[in-house]
Amino acid sequence: MNPAARMGWLRSFLIYGAFWRQPGLRRFYRPFIQPGDRVFDIGAHLGDRSLAFAALGGRVVACEPQSACQGYLRWRLRRHPDAEVLQLAVAEHAGEASLAVSDRHPTLATLSSAWRDRASRAGGGFSHVRWNQQETVEVVTLSQLIGRYGMPGFCKIDVEGAEPSVLAGLDQAVPMLSFEYLAGHRAAMEQCLHHLDRLGPYRFNVTRGERRRLEFDRWVDEADLLAWMDHNADDAGSGDVYACRVE
Repeated sequence: MNPAARMGWLRSFLIYGAFWRQPGLRRFYRPFIQPGDRVFDIGAHLGDRSLAFAALGGRVVACEPQSACQGYLRWRLRRHPDAEVLQLAVAEHAGEASLAVSDRHPTLATLSSAWRDRASRAGGGFSHVRWNQQETVEVVTLSQLIGRYGMPGFCKIDVEGAEPSVLAGLDQAVPMLSFEYLAGHRAAMEQCLHHLDRLGPYRFNVTRGERRRLEFDRWVDEADLLAWMDHNADDAGSGDVYACRVE
């Protein structure tokens, strides 16, 4: 591993491997995960969410395509025998794909060349990122994961711009899920929302950045969510949209 890659992974370990993150994550996700629920972590990286889900009693399936993550991710979940780590990417179509990796910023590995190009042109926090490595990875769809492991009670998706592709590989409504949004990428978020709308009725909530607090005191419809995004996404920078299926 070259010096730039070592520094990149050290940065990830210091942030996402920090033990002090766990209490807050577990408090935040507790309402979403019941003991015994199947939980998918799509884009697990170093497993801070996977570990929180497992500690809450979730039977975790952690999907992470980067080979450099595998040993630590399995070690981190070693005390949870119901947790399974899969070296897989998730997208619209199964097969193989090229994963773009940045030595200095391994959290930004992505399958989406369009997102990568747009992020590079947009400047700001991505202006210095160089995706200088490629890794061929195995790809499955969300529907295939459901066929193998059953319907998850909760599915977290954080795949650096490939969220629309992940959801495009889903053919039935998941009870609850989250997907990352980025300011300036409204079209990608709309793709995600429109696909969910085809699967069933959902209501939504949202978080800003790494804050572990929902913005709305009630779950809102798509129009209200988009209105919030139009007024707040630039300030937020990024965060997660939470979708709850309406029975």
